[in-house]
Amino acid sequence: MQALYVADGRLSYRQGYPKPEPGPGEALVRVRLAGICATDLEIVKGYGGFKGVLGHEFVGQVEAATEEPSWVGKRVVGTINLGCWQCRVCLGEGPEHCPQRTVLGIIQKDGIFADYVTLPLVNLRPVPDEVPDEEAVFTEPLAAALRIREQLVVPPTARVAVVGPGRLGMLIGQVLALAGTRVTMLGRLPASLALPAQLGLETGLAGDMADDSFDFVVEATGNEAGLAHSLRLVRPLGTLVMKSTFAGAATMDLSKLVVGEITVVGSRCGPFEPALRLLAQGKIAVRRMIEAEYPLAEGTAALTHAARPGVRKVLLRP
Repeated sequence: MQALYVADGRLSYRQGYPKPEPGPGEALVRVRLAGICATDLEIVKGYGGFKGVLGHEFVGQVEAATEEPSWVGKRVVGTINLGCWQCRVCLGEGPEHCPQRTVLGIIQKDGIFADYVTLPLVNLRPVPDEVPDEEAVFTEPLAAALRIREQLVVPPTARVAVVGPGRLGMLIGQVLALAGTRVTMLGRLPASLALPAQLGLETGLAGDMADDSFDFVVEATGNEAGLAHSLRLVRPLGTLVMKSTFAGAATMDLSKLVVGEITVVGSRCGPFEPALRLLAQGKIAVRRMIEAEYPLAEGTAALTHAARPGVRKVLLRP
């Protein structure tokens, strides 16, 4: 099959890559559509030291599932953490923090920038008929946005900022605004705020905002400057939510965390079922975030496009 392979910070398109074979309890899924996210771009830069097929946002169709043939033919999305399901963490909290886990396209598990992928049946979620592929492909990042709602109680009266109006930030802003919360999307340049404004979200330039302006600040920029702004903007006794993963180390003064008694929350993967429900209900605007689509054979060009400043979602179609 064809695949996009990353190793030692180099991305290459390969033909004749071995087609995976499903093991016990697994399904073989043909990838219909895939999305490029910031984590993929950081992995190419060296984040995590991953070697293998890149990618983890997708919608596909089950082609084989020996133990559960009822899955064959179904359109599916898939959660990305593969746990051991034997340890205390898996049995009590789920696979997201299993010490032995692999992660689709991120940790020791070939991802979905390919014709086919294998996943455990327990990781699959059926896609409602009314959700087209171009929307279903947003399920994983939308679930990550919903994770904040699982972790925190954000009152409708709270002053909330999302720093970084990009691929993930736009989903976070929409999710947090669902309950009537006043959400301000903050960017570096006016052009980056056009789409959030069109979707009815308040906007502003991060550099123009006064210190300590917000009760909750979500950092979704993927860079050190965005993290510095986020820390500056959260008020004493406020909450800073960290959503970015990026290669390299950030260097900044963290004394405000202590002096201001800031609560810091790391936030990663979230629930797929409510994400699919929101997409089926049309509650989250995702189509307007799609900027371009490439065939998988042009995957290296697609990732170069996705890495440009201000670019929204770029899709890959095998």
